[in-house]
Amino acid sequence: MAGRLIVNADDFGLCEGVNRAVKCAHTEGVLTSATIMAGMGAAAQAVELAGEMPGLGVGVHLNLFDSTPVSKDERVKVLLDSNGEFVLSLSKLAIKSMLSRTTRQAIEIELAAQIQWVIDSGIKPTHLDSHKHVHTFPALWPIVVGLAERFDINAIRWPFEPAQVSGPGRPCPPKGGKTRARIIRMMAKINRKQNDTFIKNDMFLGTAHTGKIDVDFWRQVAKNPFDGVVEVMTHPGFAEGLDQKRTRLVEQRQVELEALCSDDVRKFLADANIELTHYGKL
Repeated sequence: MAGRLIVNADDFGLCEGVNRAVKCAHTEGVLTSATIMAGMGAAAQAVELAGEMPGLGVGVHLNLFDSTPVSKDERVKVLLDSNGEFVLSLSKLAIKSMLSRTTRQAIEIELAAQIQWVIDSGIKPTHLDSHKHVHTFPALWPIVVGLAERFDINAIRWPFEPAQVSGPGRPCPPKGGKTRARIIRMMAKINRKQNDTFIKNDMFLGTAHTGKIDVDFWRQVAKNPFDGVVEVMTHPGFAEGLDQKRTRLVEQRQVELEALCSDDVRKFLADANIELTHYGKL
């Protein structure tokens, strides 16, 4: 049985350059899926483009870090600064989500509003994932599971990336990649024990190599056969319009886009008998 591969673009809706890249990577490349960031400046355009790509699986990229909230509920203010923008760092959000019921309530309200916005825009989400993998925080995983149940969404990204992906003989990840992947792998193990109802993928790739999903990376994916369902997280984009204060990935997005549209990559996957799919087809 051939392995099935979900190739997802995070940050759909971040800006026009990312949206244009998502369309290019799907229509001219191997991209099968994308997740929309509700509330971002180009989110409405992302919805419009999604309507032009019926073969693209579209999920929700839950966000608690960039820009302003979708919800107008006063209780969400505990997550914001005086300008009404998300203010908590990754570490502070992790701590507050464990210790504060008020914070968890605010998070649930905001994430529900983001999902509802996507649905109200005419999209049936294929799955949920999140900006900076915040949904894997053990205190937040049950909330996201509850939202998947409430909105009848069948899958939640499970970012379990095996350590050997960054080992000898594999592409070298950028600085900090192995550490980031190890932390997220630990949380993913906890998540599975908490509730595995919405886990549909067997493995995940792209955490350690974020910003470096190049042709060599795809060559290694094809060279290492797998069974089951694997998701690869990508961040395609054109550099123009990207705010370097909001994303550490700028020029790297162009590298990932070029790889996604490469004839070589398409051949690697076809020769390995890998089936391209998305969460909505599982």
